[in-house]
Formats: sequence, structure tokens, C-alpha cells
Amino acid sequence: MAWQPRNWTPQQLEERRRAAGRLLSQGHLSQAEVARRMGVSEAAVSHWARRLDEAGGSIRGLNARPRTGRPSRLSPKEWQQVAGLLRAGARTCGFPTERWTLKRVARLIQRTFGVRYHPNYLAVRLHRLGLSPQQPRIQAKERDGSLVEAWLKHDCPRIKRGLKQAGAPLPSWTRQVTRFGPA
Repeated sequence: MAWQPRNWTPQQLEERRRAAGRLLSQGHLSQAEVARRMGVSEAAVSHWARRLDEAGGSIRGLNARPRTGRPSRLSPKEWQQVAGLLRAGARTCGFPTERWTLKRVARLIQRTFGVRYHPNYLAVRLHRLGLSPQQPRIQAKERDGSLVEAWLKHDCPRIKRGLKQAGAPLPSWTRQVTRFGPA
């Protein structure tokens, strides 16, 4: 079987259906063989063959059908503006912290464009814009990066050497520091 992308575009799916339709129209191969060559199930090829018959044998019967559903309430240009606002930061948009949540994004859209979106339906749309959920790294406000770096360079190796020389087992935090390095 040939290489197949993990996510097919609508154009690729249509081209695959049309190629299978050409193979079916020639009549030299069984539906099972067409399925093997195209990397799909026999049921899919059977469905395509039925669509071919309904279209009078025309390959156009396998063209992509229009996608139905409610159109987006924001235009593509407005979605790009949303992405720009998100990249600018939550504080820039008037929120008390830099953490973006779906509820905050929904409030931002309503404030900026007057359009209400339920937070549950924003994740997919934001992912299409190239934005993904991020978990902030939890750190104490009092954390001093230079002290942490010094401890990792000097104290941690000294403690590990002492434990090895004494024959004591290494505590779990030493394995974590070794594996992940400085935070």
C-alpha cells in the first residue's frame, strides 16, 4: 500500500475518489482490488461505485459535495485580528494576568466584534489559526533563576557524588534534575 498522509485535504480526498472512479469505470478490477490500491475499505469503494451509477457513470458524481452548516460569524480577516490580539497578550487586552482561557477569548471576541461565541466551540477554531493550548509553568514569584542555576551546577553534583561514595541510593529528585535540567 502506498504512503498516505495522516490528514487528507478535501482536494486530496476528491482526487482519490476520482482516481478510484476511473479504475471502476474501466471495469478491469474488482471493487476489492480498487480498495486495496486506493488504501480504503471495500465499503468506501462500494459507496463510490453507487455514486458513479447514480451519476450515469460520470466521474463528476464523485466530486466533493458542498459543505453545509452555518457560516462563521467572523470573517477570515477578523479571525486573523483575533489571532493578533491573542499573540499581543492578555494584559494588553485588559485582563489582569497573561493567562488566556477560552472564556477570556470569548469575552475578547464579544468586546471587540460584538459577536458571542460559546467558549467550548472556540478551541477548534483557534487551533485552525495555529494557536494551541499552553499550560503555564508554575513558579514562585520569589524564584531567583541565578540561584537555581548555581545550585544545579555546584551543589547538586556535589550531593550526588557524596551519596554515590557513601553507597546510598539516589533520591528521586536527583534523577529528575538530571533528566530535565534547569527549569
